[in-house]
Amino acid sequence: MKDRLGQVIYVGKAKDLRKRLTSYFLPSRQRKADLKTRALINSIWDFEFHTVRNESEALLLEAKLIKEVRPRYNVSFRDDKRFPMVRIDPTAKFPMFRMTRMRKEDGARYFGPYVHNAALREVVTWLNRRFGLKTCRPMNPGEAEYRHCHADVIRNCSAPCIGRVTPEEYRERAEAAMKVLEGRNRTILKEIKAEMTEAAEAMDFEKAAKLRDVMVSMEKILEPTRKFARSGRGVTSDEAKKSALDDVRELQMELGMAEPPMVMECFDISNISATYSVASMVRFSGGLPDNQAYRRYRIKTVEGQNDFASMAEVVGRRYARILRELAAEDDAEDSNEDVLERARRIEKRVLDREDGRPRKKESASKVAGLPDLIVVDGGKGQLAMAMAELQKLGLHDVPLIGLAKQREEVFVPGRDLPILIPHDRGALKLLQRLRDEAHRFANGYHQLLLKKRMRESVLDEVPGMSPRRKEALLKKFGSVAAIRKASPEQLAEIRGISISAAEQIIENL
Repeated sequence: MKDRLGQVIYVGKAKDLRKRLTSYFLPSRQRKADLKTRALINSIWDFEFHTVRNESEALLLEAKLIKEVRPRYNVSFRDDKRFPMVRIDPTAKFPMFRMTRMRKEDGARYFGPYVHNAALREVVTWLNRRFGLKTCRPMNPGEAEYRHCHADVIRNCSAPCIGRVTPEEYRERAEAAMKVLEGRNRTILKEIKAEMTEAAEAMDFEKAAKLRDVMVSMEKILEPTRKFARSGRGVTSDEAKKSALDDVRELQMELGMAEPPMVMECFDISNISATYSVASMVRFSGGLPDNQAYRRYRIKTVEGQNDFASMAEVVGRRYARILRELAAEDDAEDSNEDVLERARRIEKRVLDREDGRPRKKESASKVAGLPDLIVVDGGKGQLAMAMAELQKLGLHDVPLIGLAKQREEVFVPGRDLPILIPHDRGALKLLQRLRDEAHRFANGYHQLLLKKRMRESVLDEVPGMSPRRKEALLKKFGSVAAIRKASPEQLAEIRGISISAAEQIIENL
C-alpha cells in the first residue's frame, strides 16, 4: 500500500487479494477499526502487488520488503531477526548440521531460509538420526568425548570419533543428508511413508505417528520456494532485466537525455548524530544494482552535521579517483581533448559494456568508468554543491540531477522548476529504487560504525592514548572506573606514562 507521494506505508500478504483489500473499506470495518488502522485506510492512495507461488514465498517476500522499506504501519518483521537456515561445513573432518539465522561467506553450505521453524528442527533431528550424524559440540571428538556421550548407545550417532565408521563413510552419510535438504532425494518421502505403513500394521502407532509428523514436516520444508535476497543480491530473471531497461529508457525520455543512462550512481549522506558522518555511493547498471561497485565513505573534512559540504566532499573524492585511475591507463603522450572526452576515450579502450554493465578487459587494471547519470539525494542545495565539484574536475557535462524526497521532485542544474514525474511511471520508480538503496547502504554503514564505537573503550577518546598504553592501564587497574579513582602518581607508575600524561588522562576521564 502506498500513500499519495508513492511511499510504501504497508506490506501484507493474502491468498485472496480482492477479499483482503475489500475488507479495509467496508463501512463496518472502518467504524470498528482502531486509530492506527483508520490512519492507514485514510493514507492509502495506491496499491502494488507481486504474485508468488505459495505461502512460504509470500512470507519470505513480505519479510524482505518490510526490512528493506520499513513501512510506517507494519509492526512484524521490522527487527533484524531472520528466518532460520541450516549450515554445514563440507570441509570439516566430521560435517554436521547447525541451525543459524545469519549467512556468512565462510565456505560452508547453507540451506534455506525456511519459514516453518518447528518443521525444520524436526527434519534436521530426524536426518541426524537417520544418517548417524554427530550433534556434539567438539569439532574433532575423540575417546575422551566419547566417554561422556550416549548418542551412540541410543543409536543416534555413527560414532566416527572412535572409528566406528571411517571419515570417508561418514562424509558419504553427510552428502546423502544434504541431498535430502536439496530436494534431490525425493524417494525419501516414499521410504518414510512405507515405514509409517509398516509400523501401523505392526500396531506400533507411536512410531507411525512420529513418522507421519516427520513426513508432513519434510513436505513443508521441501516445498519449492524462491529465495528472496535483498536488493540486487539474487539472480535476476530475464523479465526483470527487460523491465529495468524499459525504466531506463523511460527515464531518458523524462529527462530529455540523448542516450539512456545505462550506468547511474547515487550519493546519500547519513549523519544521524554528530558522532559519525558517513556517505554512500551505489551504482545501477542497466537499471539493476551493481553491488560490487558500491562504495562507502567516512566524511573527513567536514565538522558537525553539514549535508551540503559532505555531499561536495564525497562527489569530489569519487570522481577525482576515477579520473586518476583512467589517466593511469592512458598511453597517449599529448592530447587536446577536454577531461570528459579523454575519460570516455580511455573507457572505450579498457572497459567492455555488456547489458549496460561496464566490465574490465583482461588487459586493464582495476578501474571504474564514469556514470551516464549522477543522482544526489536532496534538493537544490546538494545539487549545487555536487555541480561545483564536478566543474572543478572538468566534468560539468556529465548529467546530474537531485531527487528531493518530500514530493519526489527531480531538480536539474540550470532549471528553476523541478521535473515532476508521475508516481506511476517506471522512471520515477527506478530513481526511487536507486535513492532508497543508497539510503539503506549509508544507514547500514552508519549503524556499523556506531556499534563498533560502542565496543570501544572511553579511553580511546583520551588524546595520545595508544593501544599499548590502554592495555597497560586496564591490565593494572581492571576498569575505567578504577582508573578514574586513581591518583596521577599511581598512573605514573606504569612505564611510559609521565605525571603530566597521567593528569591529562584523569582530566579527560
